[in-house]
Amino acid sequence: MKIKIILPILLFLVSFSFYAQNDKVDEKREKIKAFKVSFLTTELELTQAEAEKFWPIYNAFDDKQYELRHEKMKTYLRKLNDENVNSLSEKEAATLLSQIESTDKELYFLKEKYMSNLRKVLSAKKILKLKKSEDDFNRKLLKQYKEKAAKN
Repeated sequence: MKIKIILPILLFLVSFSFYAQNDKVDEKREKIKAFKVSFLTTELELTQAEAEKFWPIYNAFDDKQYELRHEKMKTYLRKLNDENVNSLSEKEAATLLSQIESTDKELYFLKEKYMSNLRKVLSAKKILKLKKSEDDFNRKLLKQYKEKAAKN
């Protein structure tokens, strides 16, 4: 009798903690995204007209790139750990390799389209400045992450 009461409660708590972890990941991603927007806005010195055209292009690219890199590639990488690779048949390995190549092509075409769209709203100089600013932001974020990890 007690197990019938405890089991649903236990399942609820486990599922709740799973969703809470996903919320934390989403919350962290949104926080980083907000810092990135602030950083890029300062660095690029966009005019109002440029900003109105730039941010929708940038956000659409960023969201799609995130989806491709983090959702699709994570699926592939899970299959690529040592234990799984050794147990794959040649056919399964070929299929996985094709999926990875397909995702890489999608990323390439996404970046190509993104650059084409950026050229319509920003000068070449500002696009280069954007690239440098993104690299600077990523280094800064990585440095903060390393410092935080060293403290723990």
